[in-house]
Amino acid sequence: MLTNKVFMKKTKRGNILKIVREHYLRDDIWCGSEACKRCQFNEDEALLDETPESVSERFTFPHYLVLDTNVILYQMDLLEESAIRNVIVLNTVMDEVKHRSAVVYKRLRAILSNPARKFYTFVNEHHKDTYVERMPGESANDRNDRMIRIAADWYEKHLELSKKSRNGTVGIVLLSDDADNRTKATELGLNVCSVAEYMKAAKARYAHLVDKISQREVVSETKEPLFPSHLTLTQIDEGIKSGKVLQGAFLASRENYLEGYVRVENVEKAILIQGRLNLNRAVDGDVVAIEMLPESEWKAASDVVLVDDQNDPGDLVEPDPTFSVKPQAEREPTAKVVGIIKRKWRQYCGILLPSHIEGSLRHIFVPAERKIPRIRIETRQAATLMAQRIIVAIDQWPRHSRYPQGHFVRALGPIGSKETENEVILLEHDVPHNRFSEDVLACLPEVPWVITQEDMQRRVDLRGITICSVDPPGCTDIDDALHARRLPNGNIEVGVHIADVSHFIRPGNALDREAASRATTVYLVDKRIDMVPELLSSNLCSLRGGEERFAFSCIWELDEQANIKHTKYHKSVIKSKNALTYEEAQIIIDDPRQTNEVATSLRMLNKLAKILKRRRTENGALVLASPEIRFQVDSETHDPIEVKAKQLLETNSMVEEFMLLANVSVAEKIEREFPECAMLRRHPCPPQTNYEPLVKAAQHQGFEILTTSGKELATSLDNAIKPENPYFNTMLRILATRCMMQAVYFISGTLQRDEFFHYGLAAPIYTHFTSPIRRYADIIVHRLLAACIGADSTFPELLDKKINSNLCNNLNYRNRMAQYAGRASVALHTHLFFRNRSEDEQAYILFIRKNALQILVPKYGFEGTIYVTGKNNEEIKTGVRFVYDEEQQTQRCGKIVFKAFDPVTVRLSLDSTNVQHEKLVFELVEPYIQGFSVKPQGAPDAPDASDAPKRKSDQQPAKPKKSKKSK
Repeated sequence: MLTNKVFMKKTKRGNILKIVREHYLRDDIWCGSEACKRCQFNEDEALLDETPESVSERFTFPHYLVLDTNVILYQMDLLEESAIRNVIVLNTVMDEVKHRSAVVYKRLRAILSNPARKFYTFVNEHHKDTYVERMPGESANDRNDRMIRIAADWYEKHLELSKKSRNGTVGIVLLSDDADNRTKATELGLNVCSVAEYMKAAKARYAHLVDKISQREVVSETKEPLFPSHLTLTQIDEGIKSGKVLQGAFLASRENYLEGYVRVENVEKAILIQGRLNLNRAVDGDVVAIEMLPESEWKAASDVVLVDDQNDPGDLVEPDPTFSVKPQAEREPTAKVVGIIKRKWRQYCGILLPSHIEGSLRHIFVPAERKIPRIRIETRQAATLMAQRIIVAIDQWPRHSRYPQGHFVRALGPIGSKETENEVILLEHDVPHNRFSEDVLACLPEVPWVITQEDMQRRVDLRGITICSVDPPGCTDIDDALHARRLPNGNIEVGVHIADVSHFIRPGNALDREAASRATTVYLVDKRIDMVPELLSSNLCSLRGGEERFAFSCIWELDEQANIKHTKYHKSVIKSKNALTYEEAQIIIDDPRQTNEVATSLRMLNKLAKILKRRRTENGALVLASPEIRFQVDSETHDPIEVKAKQLLETNSMVEEFMLLANVSVAEKIEREFPECAMLRRHPCPPQTNYEPLVKAAQHQGFEILTTSGKELATSLDNAIKPENPYFNTMLRILATRCMMQAVYFISGTLQRDEFFHYGLAAPIYTHFTSPIRRYADIIVHRLLAACIGADSTFPELLDKKINSNLCNNLNYRNRMAQYAGRASVALHTHLFFRNRSEDEQAYILFIRKNALQILVPKYGFEGTIYVTGKNNEEIKTGVRFVYDEEQQTQRCGKIVFKAFDPVTVRLSLDSTNVQHEKLVFELVEPYIQGFSVKPQGAPDAPDASDAPKRKSDQQPAKPKKSKKSK
């Protein structure tokens, strides 16, 4: 059967076109039920059970569930439970879900692909009895709801069910969270209810599933609202057009739960939002509409750490605490949130707080991420979940509620266990870490894999050259190798050979899509989350010693002063002579007795690298620093057993220089060939305001740091030397690192040429080419370079600016999250290392704060805070008074004056009293202040250097508290 849709369309030239769309309808689309006696199909084709079990006591007869769109969009956590089976998903619903949420659609497809779940897709849009035309004046949503009701009614009749007596036969139950849809379905005589009604009548063994219901009921208007109402999207749109309303992403503060900022496009400085009512239910990441406050109401960012630590204050909003009043000159543009444009809610990890009402179902969930507000949920499993890390999703945040309302998703495991906490890190930083799917694994080459003669004909054979790799110890994803050899004309040939990952990952297949989504390999202390399957990352693409591998080679001819005379690129076959660690390579270079080809090559590379580095720094490249540490972990338990600061050798710098040179050379090549669509990497110059902490800190030490250019900054840092404090210059460079902007990927055709600049490297143009095993950006760059030299062909998506700009957004996001996840992993293992131990260590003051000293421990790279006053500047310990001098940036206690960069001794121990946020505690040991410091370990007493009176409690020493490589 065929139906036609006819409509007229006017062209730009004024012509009228008649458009006819044909829609085919059939009567032989089978229903998918084993209970059906009408449809003709093979027995092995039937999907829905003949006698499905009822989960709910509300409908005790066997039945199939038909779902409307909102149920799938908002109740997916429940639908993913294996108990929910024998479900009919209409293709009307499928299409609407696909249109409204790609994430939910992907989750739905995963369920549909599992035969055990008994989810059946019925193509109702092409069945003659279930298809309906849209009526005049009917909205698309209303027509879809009508289609769902008609399909449910058709199933009832098709299965020849009696309305009065079931007699063990199969029925249909329509689940809908739309009250109007339920009313109309009831008028048709259908069995219909909301998800909450269905699950609250669940059989005893399924009662726990009630916790997973998304709480989306309409809030009673009788409750007193606590927050201002939000503008509608239409009102927001009108406000933006008039200039009264601005929009941007809301960034909540980690230090103060009543504060945040909104980044508005084309506004350099983020706009401050302060106070509960001004925040108006915005959650970190939301795209919000804001309205600027009058200048008389502008505020300054709070300098007090403020945490919402109440158990459950109920739905009351107490007055905001009084923030310190700053001079008008220090106040910032301040706004209030007037509407939500797009929620960016996700699933959150955290813990439950015990309820003060025994037997209560309502509980407060505390997210692990401090920037997320507490969430109120209902659960019947509180006794079990109290000791667990759990995941919760936000459902709504009504005006009458102090906290957003949500529902329990699943438990992760015991609080404090390393496996659970690792899972929390990955989930909280949105790191894709599921096993690779069968579709992805099907794209891998068969093993054993061998290089064929046909492969050799398309590549340059470099197996006879002395090539070796230099990497961190234990590295298995070796993506680069080097060689250097003397040419007959006296110059030096240097080659950078990069794993040819793009040979194995073809554009558009499942493996390529997965790698693009993951974007980067994530390195935790005790594990690695690969971007590509292990067969590639640790085997076929890893340039292991003594094995033949495909590579993409960048080869230069250099003179003795490291000037480039000629550059060539080609796909190659190499055979690395050795896979060395940085330390092994350094030993070979430093040992004059070693004169073999590997040693000769390494010495030439090291000599040239020093020249390249000197030239870069002379051009203004920055040599920055960050406190990095390396854990030695137990081979069986993977617990940290030793920790030390990361030591950099000459060979680290040697490899880095040639990777940088390769990245610059390739960037120039691909941008020249593809000026509109080359994938590059830029590092924006920081605004001068970013440098204020660095400049002030140096001034107090008698040094002037110039920041008008990268070269001036580099020179200033080089000259800031204190012979009596060898760590002083490193600390300045750590501060300088924190002033920097984030480096990002971009597409060349989207920015002006002068915006390509990489500030940190002082490079006019830069990209990433050297690590395709662990970075998807490098795979794109390989494809572009291969097209440049005729080694591969282009394809439409490779040259599409819009597609690749969106790809860059994902790459930048994933890289940032991977960086944060790595830091969180270090923090976790730091806590594991200091459990049941404490140590006294040499440290330095990094910053002087109004109420604290910020401390850096060079041995471990740890940073921490020693609080010297409370929130309201009160004494932390009786009789010990610190005086803050804002002008001189000092803290004074009696005769002792603390300044930035002063050496101190601190005790490190772990405070495990807060199971949600274990923290490393820093306590002052030296200089010793009676009543404030702790005595050195093993020392009976210590000299008193303050004017503070002694207290009896101070006579006892404090007890310890219990509780990858980058190129």
